[in-house]
Amino acid sequence: MNKSTKYFGFTRRFRVSVITSMAILAGLFSGGFAYGVQPGGFHDFVVTDIYGENFDLSELQGRKVMVVNTASECGLTPQYEELETLYQRYRDQDFMIIGFPANNFMNQEPGNNEEIIAFCQENYGVSFPMMSKISVKGDDQAPLYQWLTQKELNGNVDAEISWNFQKFLIDEDGQIADVLAPRESPLSSKVTDWISGD
Repeated sequence: MNKSTKYFGFTRRFRVSVITSMAILAGLFSGGFAYGVQPGGFHDFVVTDIYGENFDLSELQGRKVMVVNTASECGLTPQYEELETLYQRYRDQDFMIIGFPANNFMNQEPGNNEEIIAFCQENYGVSFPMMSKISVKGDDQAPLYQWLTQKELNGNVDAEISWNFQKFLIDEDGQIADVLAPRESPLSSKVTDWISGD
């Protein structure tokens, strides 16, 4: 089974959306974007998965998504098991989880991408999509996380990343529905009720 089948159940197109392409050109002609952040919404971003391939977030339109920054040597690392349980329970109900390994807190994600995915699969059976290791705060903060954490970009909320396993709930239209503290369980009623629409 290839990675795109595992992620979506259909062949994932490796493309940049027309909206994103136009935004990039507009940004270039207007003097560029602050910190390289694309204007628009969640679905306008293309990120890189842990295998080094493009992961086009426009493919997630119409799905609810949890975005979470992860680490392999954190006291909250066992949340991987809960995240996988959540994913298996709701993956067929238009729900997706995307994990972003990051080493921003006390060097708790020191490994490279190959080491990280091996750890996740061997210890927690992780099958939801994991992205390439990034920075989620600071001067080298990844563009997607700039959008997630700054109200002036996402139009909804300022949400600084406080620790590993902070969770963003993204609705079907690519808007931030809620931000959950790192210690809140992925299986909390707040999450499951949101997914099921209760």
